[in-house]
Amino acid sequence: MTLEELLASNGALPSIPKIIALLLNELDQTEPDLRKITQLINTDPVLASRLLRLANSAQFQFSSKISSASEALALMGLDQVRSLTTAAAVVGAFTAIPGIDMHQFWRYSLNVAKLARILGGMIRQNQSAAFTAGLIHAIGELVMHLGLSKELAKLGQQVPPLGMKRASAERKLLGYCYADVGAGFARNWQFPQPIVDALEHQCQPFENDVYEPMAGILHVAAWRARAKEANYDEQDLIDHFPDVVALALGIDIDMALQQEPIDWTSKAEVAVLV
Repeated sequence: MTLEELLASNGALPSIPKIIALLLNELDQTEPDLRKITQLINTDPVLASRLLRLANSAQFQFSSKISSASEALALMGLDQVRSLTTAAAVVGAFTAIPGIDMHQFWRYSLNVAKLARILGGMIRQNQSAAFTAGLIHAIGELVMHLGLSKELAKLGQQVPPLGMKRASAERKLLGYCYADVGAGFARNWQFPQPIVDALEHQCQPFENDVYEPMAGILHVAAWRARAKEANYDEQDLIDHFPDVVALALGIDIDMALQQEPIDWTSKAEVAVLV
C-alpha cells in the first residue's frame, strides 16, 4: 500500500470529535474567549473530568482542590488546556491498536513532549507547540498499524515500534515511515503548519536544504525517550547521541542530557489520558 492509499483508506484517519474541534479552533484564536472555552469543556464530560484530574494532580499542587473547569482554566492557563485538549483528541481517536502497547506508547509520547518543551525553551522555539508536536510525533505509527497490521506485525519481530531504527526499517519495507504518515494525519486534522512540517521532517530535519528547528527538537527528544525505553546506560547515550542534528540546533550533549532525570512520565499521568 502506498502512502497516498494508506491516507485515503477507510478508517485510516479517525475523525476529530466536534466539541474537540470547536475547542481547538477557539484556542487558536488571537484572543480566545474564555467563557466559550469553559462552556465547550463543560459539554464534554470526559474532557472535563480529565482536566479536573490533571488540575488536582501532583503536577500542579494547588493549595485547594479544583472543582470546576473555570477554576482549572484560570489556574492552569491556556497552554496547559491546549495541550490537554490535543491529547484528549488524539488519545480518544486511538484506543486498542494491533501490535501496540498503548500505555507504553502514551508514556513514551508524553516523555517526548516534555523533552521537546524543554529543548524548545533552550533555543527559543514555541514551547507549547513543541509539546504538542512531541505528543503526536509518532501518531503515524498508530495509523500504520491500523491500515497495515499484517505487514507491521512481521516488521515488529525485527524492530519494535519504539526501536531506534524503526523509521529506516519502515522506509525500507514500504518506502515511507511513521513521520510521513503522521504529517498526513496532522494535515487532515488541520494542525498548524509548523507542527505538520516538524512531523514530516523529524527523522531527517536538516537534509536536502531543509532547516526545521522544531523537527530537530523532535529528533533529539525522540532519541532520548527511545533510549530510555531501550535502557541505554551512560556510555550508550554518549555513543549514540545525534550530534549532527544537535549541533545544528546549538544544543550540545551536556544540554541534552542535563535533564536526566527529567520528570519521566508516571503511570498516574498516563491514566489521565488513557
